[in-house]
Amino acid sequence: MKPETRTKLFSAIKKKTFLGVLLAISAGHSYAVEDPEQPKATETEQTAAEVQATENEKQQVEDSAAAVELKPAMITIPEEKLFEVITARAKKLASEPYVAPKDLELEALTSINYQDYRAIRFRTEQAIWKDQSLYEMQLFHPGFLYRSPVAINTLEQNAEVKSLPFKTDYYRYDATAAPLEQEISTAIANTQLGHAGFRLHFPLNNNEYKDEVAVFQGASYFRLVGPHQVYGLSARGLAVDTALSSGEEFPVFKEFWLVKPAPEDTTIVLYALLDSPSVSGAYRFELTPSTNTEVKTEMQIFARKDIKKLGIAPLTSMFYHGENSTKFFDDYRPEVHDSDGLLMQSEQGQWIWRALNNPKKLSVTSFSYENPKGFGLAQRDRDFNNYLDTEAHYHNRPSMWIEPVGNWGKGRVELVEIPTDTETNDNIVSYWVPEQPMKAGDSLSFSYKLSTFNATLATQDKASVLRTRIGSAALPGEDNPPPKSHRQFTVDFSGETINQLSANFAMQADLTLSAGQISDKTVQQLPNNQGWRVAFKVAPEGDKPVDMRLSLKLRDKEISEVWSYVWYPNDVQ
Repeated sequence: MKPETRTKLFSAIKKKTFLGVLLAISAGHSYAVEDPEQPKATETEQTAAEVQATENEKQQVEDSAAAVELKPAMITIPEEKLFEVITARAKKLASEPYVAPKDLELEALTSINYQDYRAIRFRTEQAIWKDQSLYEMQLFHPGFLYRSPVAINTLEQNAEVKSLPFKTDYYRYDATAAPLEQEISTAIANTQLGHAGFRLHFPLNNNEYKDEVAVFQGASYFRLVGPHQVYGLSARGLAVDTALSSGEEFPVFKEFWLVKPAPEDTTIVLYALLDSPSVSGAYRFELTPSTNTEVKTEMQIFARKDIKKLGIAPLTSMFYHGENSTKFFDDYRPEVHDSDGLLMQSEQGQWIWRALNNPKKLSVTSFSYENPKGFGLAQRDRDFNNYLDTEAHYHNRPSMWIEPVGNWGKGRVELVEIPTDTETNDNIVSYWVPEQPMKAGDSLSFSYKLSTFNATLATQDKASVLRTRIGSAALPGEDNPPPKSHRQFTVDFSGETINQLSANFAMQADLTLSAGQISDKTVQQLPNNQGWRVAFKVAPEGDKPVDMRLSLKLRDKEISEVWSYVWYPNDVQ
């Protein structure tokens, strides 16, 4: 289970659409149609393979150049069959050549700037399910960075599938965006733009107001918050070829189906169809906001071609600088990050904490496991005084935990840390990589629960790392100081149990290095029962990275999580 660290170069990054049974179009609206086959009404038990378009509808579309007025028959699919139908559609997609999403052609939206896009606001009175449920849905306008609109459907209580067509009535076009309303209305005429995504609102913090709890927008990205948290890191449906020199592929959720919740439902279910040049897939999300926000996720994916590296349950975050940074940042804020560590738990129950870093070169670290109990990115430091940011509120960013359902077998949790010179870049990624690569024609299923949390998980039964600090190994006033690559480390552990232990206990520090030498190792109790500190110096062996593992032991029993860190001798010049 020892992590293997390696540094790699990183490069950032019309066939007719198969609509099948799931194309649901509201009568009376105009759509840009690419498929010559429109679905007819289906029986409840029919699957995608059994649905055929009527000859009359075929002729309607074949006679159209780009967009036509259609009034398709109502489509009904019981919710218990919907995942099966979307899976069948994903499987068919994977058997066909990839068709890239069609980008917007309206220059007014493709050339819009950030300020103009922000001036387009959804009208809250137009919220989907307003005053009908604990949940409300608001839509995002296409344009700006979101140039490949997605289709959004609802599944009603009577199993009727309804599409949510784009319309300018959903939005307010304020300030500099005001001229866009008429321009868009005129330009789209008989075509349909689609949406950039959606957000879900729910009474998360009190009964008087419905807070945002989830956002699905852009590629396969989605974000969640728990009570009194603000958006930070993102989850993704899938990661493909992350941190490979050949470049990363970003799968896209191209269509969504949201099951209309009953008036008092506290759980909402939604489905998504994913597609990319390498893979397609069906997803089912069961979202439940409570004392934290949980999403039970079920996925079935199909490989269109061989995949070099498949990332399951990816999390994407930002670490600009923090308590362990060794280079100067011209910033009044002591720390700037959405997450400060990667937390993992093995099948045997061992907890491992890897403090994040903003490295000089791209770093890819692997932690090998068999059937891990979980992993996630955490914002463990939740003290405002360590950030001093009254706008970004980094101390309230969520942590996220991935808990596999069933056995995931052998594989690795991979952590990617990318150099960045700004907090606007997401430079941290983590995900699970199965041991066996996915080949063309393969199919894989995974289930897991994604949960928000704050500093620590309720299930953590051992002391946790409180802080990691690094400095020069030179003594004050030393005449012949060691090289700058020699470092002084202090790692503080804290926990309800160990904080109360007497200073007379012979606490042991179990510290191992992959290379280099350790000196001046000490263990001491922090004042006022704040925890225990392990301090030590490291002398690297040339330019070799130093892979370290440290835990606290009492009478040979491990009583803390394992601190894992890699020191690169050239990080300080």
